[in-house]
Amino acid sequence: MTAIVLTIHLMIALALVVVVLLQRSEGGGLGIGGGGGMGSFMSARGTANLLTRATAILAACFFGTSILLAILAGNTGTSSFLDRPSSSDSAPARTEPAAPVSQ
Repeated sequence: MTAIVLTIHLMIALALVVVVLLQRSEGGGLGIGGGGGMGSFMSARGTANLLTRATAILAACFFGTSILLAILAGNTGTSSFLDRPSSSDSAPARTEPAAPVSQ
């Protein structure tokens, strides 16, 4: 079940990246990308076009699969590597000093 949800999650993430990169920039970040000024702020493109809706739907699906993967990971019963004792913890501690070497 986890493998199927993880595969779907990765496909949604890839689609989300593609859809975001396909969108046209409206801000003109730091003046790069050729003028336009404030005239392009509310252009005919509007805010409710296909790419914007697709982004919102994919983002909701991405969050949903993220939460589902977190729930599935919590129900597996496997412990984290942080919960396991390390090799230095399992070695017995020396309580008496080593005997001096005589020459």
